[in-house]
Amino acid sequence: MGRRVAVLFPPRRIVSLVPSQTELLFDLGLADKVVGVTKFCIHPAEARTKTTVIGGTKNFDFEKIAALKPDLIIGNKEENYQGGIEQLAAEYPVWLSDISNLPEALDMIRRVGFITGAKEKAEALATEIDASFAALAIAANESATDSVAYFIWRKPYMVAASGTFIDDMLRRAGFTNAFANQARYPEITAEQLAAAAPPRILLSSEPYPFGEKHIAEFQAICPAAKIEIVDGELFSWYGSRLRKSAAYFSQLR
Repeated sequence: MGRRVAVLFPPRRIVSLVPSQTELLFDLGLADKVVGVTKFCIHPAEARTKTTVIGGTKNFDFEKIAALKPDLIIGNKEENYQGGIEQLAAEYPVWLSDISNLPEALDMIRRVGFITGAKEKAEALATEIDASFAALAIAANESATDSVAYFIWRKPYMVAASGTFIDDMLRRAGFTNAFANQARYPEITAEQLAAAAPPRILLSSEPYPFGEKHIAEFQAICPAAKIEIVDGELFSWYGSRLRKSAAYFSQLR
C-alpha cells in the first residue's frame, strides 16, 4: 500500500479485520496474540470464541477495538472500508494488504510473518503454497482450457472479472474467464450470460451461498453449460488456506 507503519515488535495484541488473514495468524502459531477478529472469521473454529468479535469487515465496533488496546491491526484494501481504516489508523498501527494475484498473496504471507515475529513459519508456508501452484501449472498447461463464468452473487447476478484474485486463481487452474473483458465484480444480466455461452459455470459457495437448488436456474439460461458449486474459500481466501487450493483446482479439471 506504500504506507509507513511503525509496529511494536513483536506485537502482543493483534486485531485482524480479514478472515483469510485471521486464519493465517493462527496457522503461524500466533493464536495467543490475536485479541480481536470479525464475525466472518470462521477459520479456525476457535477464532471467534477465544477472541473478541469486533463487528464485520465493513462495519467496525470502534469501542470494542479500543477496549482491546491493540498494538497491531491487520486489514485489507478491498475487504475493509476506507473510512473505518482511516479512523483506526489515527489511533493504532494499521497494516494493510492489497492482493489481486498469487505473488501478492505470497508476499503478504511473508510480510505478516516478518512483522509478527513468525518469519520462518511464514517462509515455509509461502514456499509450500508456491510449489503446489507450480505443479498445478504443469498440469493445467497439459489440459484443454475451458471458458468459465464465476458467479459470486445472485439478485443481481455478479461475477468475478479481470483484476480480481479469483480471476488469477481461475487462470492458474487452467480456465479462461468468460468475462475477462470486464473489470472487478460487474453485474451480469441473464441475456449477457446467454450471449457469452460459457461451457462451464462455477457458482461460488461465498459470499452468496449458492447451492444445488440454483443449478437449474442457470441451466435454463445456458442449457449446454456444465454447472457446478465450488468452494469459494479456495478461490478467494489468500492466506494459509491456499495450501489446499491447488489440489482442489486439479480435481475441477
